[in-house]
Amino acid sequence: MPTILITGANRGLGLEFVRQYAADGWRVIATVRDPLAGKAASDAGADIYVADVSDPNSIQRLKGALAGVELDVLLNNAGIYGENQSFGAVDPDGFLKVMRTNVLGPLKMAEAFAGQLTGRKIIASVSSMMGSIAENTSGNFYAYRASKAALDMVMKNLALDLKEQGVTAIALSPGWVRTDMGGPNAPLDAPTAIAGMRAVLAKADLNDSGKFFHFDGRELPW
Repeated sequence: MPTILITGANRGLGLEFVRQYAADGWRVIATVRDPLAGKAASDAGADIYVADVSDPNSIQRLKGALAGVELDVLLNNAGIYGENQSFGAVDPDGFLKVMRTNVLGPLKMAEAFAGQLTGRKIIASVSSMMGSIAENTSGNFYAYRASKAALDMVMKNLALDLKEQGVTAIALSPGWVRTDMGGPNAPLDAPTAIAGMRAVLAKADLNDSGKFFHFDGRELPW
């Protein structure tokens, strides 16, 4: 039975990842920040652990709890959007909170669990097209855009640093999805976006490492 570790699984994209992988017969290990928020993922078939990816100590506790567990896929899904991101009104503490969660969190998760990857040996992180410098035509959203651009660089670094270990590291764009973060006007539903990203992961190998893929399989510019 293949095993996947998914961060940020209490709602939205993370919860849909849990549902689809569990339905496909995977062992799903999922993290939530609040134990009371893990019921939906647990009901969907996940083993729930409490962890806050913005806190390196919390990640180390998770590593201890999962010592010896072999993983096929580490999926960094946990992330926050942030507030006060318009030019002239950027909140420094809020900006750093977004960076700590969206960038440092996935990096520290990779450091903690890369040695436990077997089988598929994939590290994937949910990024965003808003992190593509080439695709930015509207500006604004400083913290979120910067965090996703930095996350993409982290994934490129991991692709290079972990190549000798046979680890494939890729960034994923889910598109604009109807979730709490994406809002009600988004054109995509979560099942469609997740099914697309799962298809990308299913065929990913070392030749794809360091790349950035849209949910529909297109490689995106950085």
